[in-house]
Amino acid sequence: MKKYEILEHKADLKIRAFGKTKEELFLNMLSGMSENMKPELQKPGEKTKRKIKLSSFDFQALLVDFLSEILYLSQVNKEVFFEAKFKKFTDKEIEAGISGQKVERFGEDIKAVTHHNLEIKQTKDKTWEGTVLFDI
Repeated sequence: MKKYEILEHKADLKIRAFGKTKEELFLNMLSGMSENMKPELQKPGEKTKRKIKLSSFDFQALLVDFLSEILYLSQVNKEVFFEAKFKKFTDKEIEAGISGQKVERFGEDIKAVTHHNLEIKQTKDKTWEGTVLFDI
């Protein structure tokens, strides 16, 4: 199963991610967002780690909040994150350790993770699919 795909959109970045579990869906959406920021890494191999703790009013908002928090940390600290290890994962809460790398610059500026046309569903074959629109 592929991790994610880029969907056609006039002005913004639209990603559909897939996962066998909800956690895998979140990780694959994170990969899609991070890879499409086109980071120029400072010192490949040197890792940076952070912790995040979030609570949201529903599962869809949790995905947006998860990505928004990581986007914020990426921009403020000039880091890009590709991995998350979940210590707690429910439909309304996440506690995780995230890891990534320092960057020189980003080739693409993602301004925000939006709720516009946000969709998360479980398909007939029990896999998860989510679509997020990123403001660039």
